[in-house]
Formats: sequence, C-alpha cells, structure tokens
Amino acid sequence: MPTITVDGKEIEVEAGLTVLQACELAGAEIPRFCYHERLSIAGNCRMCLVEMEKSPKPIASCAMPVAEGMVLHTNTPTVKKAREGVMEFLLINHPLDCPICDQGGECDLQDQAMAYGVDTSRYEENKRAVEEKYMGPLIKTIMTRCIHCTRCVRFSTEVAGVEEIGAIGRGEDMEITTYLEQAVHSELSGNVIDLCPVGALTSKPYAFSARPWELRKTESVDVMDAVGSAIRVDSRGREVMRVLPRLHEDVNEEWISDKARFACDGLSRQRLDRPYLRVDGQLKPVSWDDALGAVAQKLKSISGDKVAAIAGDQVCVESMKSLKDLWGVLDSPHLDCRQEGTPLGGARSTYLFNTTIAGLEEADAFLLIGTNPRWEAPVLNARIRKAYLERGVPIGLIGAQADLTYPFDHLGAGTQTLQEIANGQHSFAKTLKDAERPVLILGPGALTGFDAKAVLTLAAKVAVETGMLAGEWNGFNVLHHAASRVGGLDVGFVPGTQGRDTVGILDGCQNGDIELVYLLGADEFAGQGDKAATFGDAFVVYQGSHGDKGAHVADVILPGAAYTEKHAFWVNTEGRVQEGKAASFPPGEAREDWKIIRAMSAVLGKPLPYDTLAQLRSDLIGIHAHFGVIDEITQGSAEDIRSLANRAVGSLSGDAFGLPFTDYYLTNPIARASQTMAECSALSAARQTGEKVTGTHG
Repeated sequence: MPTITVDGKEIEVEAGLTVLQACELAGAEIPRFCYHERLSIAGNCRMCLVEMEKSPKPIASCAMPVAEGMVLHTNTPTVKKAREGVMEFLLINHPLDCPICDQGGECDLQDQAMAYGVDTSRYEENKRAVEEKYMGPLIKTIMTRCIHCTRCVRFSTEVAGVEEIGAIGRGEDMEITTYLEQAVHSELSGNVIDLCPVGALTSKPYAFSARPWELRKTESVDVMDAVGSAIRVDSRGREVMRVLPRLHEDVNEEWISDKARFACDGLSRQRLDRPYLRVDGQLKPVSWDDALGAVAQKLKSISGDKVAAIAGDQVCVESMKSLKDLWGVLDSPHLDCRQEGTPLGGARSTYLFNTTIAGLEEADAFLLIGTNPRWEAPVLNARIRKAYLERGVPIGLIGAQADLTYPFDHLGAGTQTLQEIANGQHSFAKTLKDAERPVLILGPGALTGFDAKAVLTLAAKVAVETGMLAGEWNGFNVLHHAASRVGGLDVGFVPGTQGRDTVGILDGCQNGDIELVYLLGADEFAGQGDKAATFGDAFVVYQGSHGDKGAHVADVILPGAAYTEKHAFWVNTEGRVQEGKAASFPPGEAREDWKIIRAMSAVLGKPLPYDTLAQLRSDLIGIHAHFGVIDEITQGSAEDIRSLANRAVGSLSGDAFGLPFTDYYLTNPIARASQTMAECSALSAARQTGEKVTGTHG
C-alpha cells in the first residue's frame, strides 16, 4: 500500500485509488463537477486540480492514480488561483438563472462558485445560447446551463445501459443531446437529474412547484417494487412534492427507478377520502360507523368458512398482521397475500433473494427464469449489468425475450429448457457448474401456471445440481415484484388448513362457497370484468387508498392510508426488514389500515389485543423475532432449498413463461392514478409500435 503526504499529513492508502480519493481520506475537501464515484473518470471539468511536488503544473486529481511517495498540496495559492480560473471559465457562458432555476438551493455550481470562485469576470463577450432538447415527459432541459461534465452521458451508457444521450459538436459548439431528439428510453432515466451538478437537467413534473427550503424531508422506503429502495419523501403540507433517492450501498446504492421517483403525483389523485356503502347498486358516502357496522353485520351473519381475505401488492406488514389476527378470531382459513397465484411459502429461504442484491456483484454466472428484471426491479437489473461490465459474466434467460440492457443467451421459453438444465442435458448447465458463484433468479412469470410448484422444485434442483449452494454462497433467488409479498409470507398471510388461495377464493365466489371477500389493497386481479364475473354474488369489502379496480367492484369501501402517510414495516425481496415513515397524513376521513381493522374488531365485539402501533409491533416481534432488527437480513437455510429439490417434480405444461405485467409504468393503484406515469406509458406504447413521438422542449 503506497504512502503519500497530503498537506503535510502522511497517510497510507490502497493501491489503485485516485489522488482525489486519497486526499479526501486525508480530510482534504476537493471540489469536482465531472467526477462521480460510480461513473468512469472523464477528467474534463478540471475543478479538482491540486499541486503535486515535482509536477510543473497542477494535476487533475480525479484522473491521477496514487503512487508511492507522492507529496500533495490542496490549499496553496497556486491551487486557489487554478480553481478560480477554472470556475471563471465555467461561468463564461452560464446564464444568470439562479432566481428562477429549479436547481437553486441544491446546485453544486452555485455552492462551489461561492466557495472557490471570484466575484468578478474578465469576459465581456456575449454568452452562447443552446436550444433546449426533448428528453421525454420526465426530464426538463435548459441546456444553456450545461457545463459539459458528461455525467448524464456516462450514467446512461454505463449504469442504465441505454446509449441515447451523448455529445455532438466540439469546443464552443459542443452540446449534450439525445441523438434523435427522442425520449430517453430507460426505467432509471430520472437519476440524471440528481447527477446533473447544474440546472441543465431538472425534473419536468416538479418544475416550478416548490423550493427545497419549503419542503419537509422524510426518510422512507419505496414500495413501487420489491427492492425496497431507500428514498427521501419531500412534502409541503399534505402534498408529496417529490421523491428522491437516499444512499444505501446494500440495496439501491444511490439510484431509484423512474416509477419510484415520478409516480408520487398519483398520491393526490383518485384518492378514497371517506367510507362508501353500495345502496341500490350505487356507492354512496356514509359515516365510519355505518360502514363498519355494515361489514360487521355481514360478518356476524356468515360462518368463518365462508369469508376470505386477499392482501394487495403494497400493503404493509402491520396491516396484514392485524387482518390475519381478525381472520383467526373469525376462524377463517381463507386468506392469501399472493395475488398473482404463486405457490410460494413455507421455509423462508425458498422465497427469498438469498444472494442479496449487493451479492450479485460477486456472481460469475446468471440464469434468469421467467423474469424481466429491467421491469420488475430496475435498480437490481443495474447490479446485474455491473457484474457483466466488470467481468463479462455469462447470462442465460428462460422466458420471454426482452431488452435487459446487457447481452444474454436466450436458452428457451419455458419448462422444457428448465428441465434440461436440471437434468444436466443443456449446455448452460455446464456453464453454471464451472462457475464458482453461479446465481439463479426465479421470477413470478414462471410461478403462475398450474405447474408452478413443479417449476419451483425444478429451480431448486438446478441450484443443487449446479453447485449454487456451496459453503456460505446461496445462489437460489426468488425475485418478487410486489413490496408486500415477502412481509405477507413472513407473517403467514397464506391459506391455513383446508384454506383457499387466491384462485380458490375467486372460484368459491363463483359457486357460492365464499360469501364475503375482504380486499386489503388488492387490485391486480379484480375488475377484469364486471363484479358478477369476478366475485359472483359475494359481498366485497375493499380497504385501500385509491379508487382503483378493487374499489369499483366493492359493496363497502374503507379509505386507507398510502405508503407515505403511515409508519409501517415492509420486507424487501432479499428479506430485509425496512421501516417507512409518514411524510404526510391521509386525506379526509381516511385512516391507517391497521387502525381500521382494529376498529372493526371492536364493532364485532372481538377486539384485537393492541390499541397502539407500538403494541401491535411488540406482538409482531414476539411471534416473528426478525422484525425487531431493522435494515438487517435474516437468512434462511440452504437445507430447506435442498429439501425442496428432493420433492417429486410432477407434471409440466410445457408452456412458455409469461410476465407478471406488460406495462412497467402502470403496475399498481398509485402508478395508475399518476398523470406522469400515464404519459410514460403512452410514450412506451408508441415506441413499441414504431410510432414517431415528438414532444415539447424544456
């Protein structure tokens, strides 16, 4: 390890670090615009200049590797003068937009001009102007402000895997643009807004809505997919103004998906803000007493074996725990949190992403089964791309063809190929066996047919036969797309003895065996046809935040809180318990979900044994201890996967694996209520049909 001297302080650093990184380890502050820890080095802004002994001129610290015996100075008059000169150059063409710039108050250029710049300029020539570029409905461009740091170019090429942003022209005529002036086609495109150190790229939906100092900032977790990205929710009053990423190295690094970032306008649209009761075929607003009384009266008149409950994709753990407790009081075994109909459950390791998200970077071979991680978990997909870029790992896909942003071998469409790999008859089986740390990712698209249990068993056989369960390495992974799924499986929100799953509940509604269905935020199966076609004559209670598919078929609607309006637990796909915080409060008469269920139990005369959230969580942790450790993963046992592999496979359909959804932007009630997501969906559909899409600049 080389030893260097920084401002008279001798330190030992790792070989391969840059001078900039070494100086910061020594406690020196180095300004920069183009340099970013997660992107390749460009070295084109020159703001990070430092003085190195025996060098005739200041060096760009971001592009210079450390070497033994280096003596560096970061605060000499020469360095100060060099930085002032660079800042003067950067501001030659920069417009005086600070009073109206959306980046004001959060602008790196503004901050560093104050810290390292001078208060005058020697340039009197006219500033250049650059035409605005169209980058879609999410990114607003004011390219006259651009300082050509190329962070957006490098992110789109290296992390997002979409080579649609680049530079044209040279010198004074250089411009950053999408080459064909089309929208950026990436599920991670919004991250260039955070990366831009000036106001050249800003959020189009958020533009001119608020100033950063007006907003209350709340740390929470994203529920648009099962990754559980760390986010910051910025709110003003009751309204959520924007969602930004938080740094979490083990989950999302510092990126979030476009749906996590931009679907927040759906939180204020199509909201359920009062209870409703269907009277003479029409839903009419009623009081809480009337709504709860109607449900309680119906429950009292039906035996427990004729009532059922289904939990949706964004429901928190506390809500499912309280509803499960109520169903236990009613002696009903019919409950399910698996809307899509997967057979997952039982031993924890058989439904978790065991490798962990960060662990994907150590994998040296991937087998994707019935999944499109670019849609189901864009941030996780970026980890797979990183592994490919760094080590060129082989990737095989069984299922629907897709553009995953990295090359892969399409091995087949369905169960036949999976069986060949499990039996060692396919060439990719050898690829997995030869790898030291192979990984299998099983998506929900492979687990929804009548042969889903057989597919799950086959996947476990592949993991065992190809050496994915070796030592501490566990390469068997289930990739969920719903934020509530792992939490629901953890608390046992699945059918009890002789209980019905989602498909069985719907069948029971048709034949009269189920007379009441309680939909806890469940929307993804309901409303496909009319009420009669979906639920027969069953009495439907819908509890949720939005007037979506489930609410349309309900006889009673109980308005609940959205994820930004309550303190709650979720568990991400790798089994990490995460806590979301309330950034605002529910609209109108809406209430937190667990409180609604607790109130209903009281009306039934069978009150649940907790009155506060703390008491509910204490009861939860007493039964499931891992909920007492926030932001930690409780691993399952690889032996459970081996036991799963030893089961009889059963019959296979031979059908091709599908996907859990066909439109990335409209997968849940909040996204479907979002005007921004609707625009993105329309743009994506037009792109797939080859229709030319044009938009307004800026």
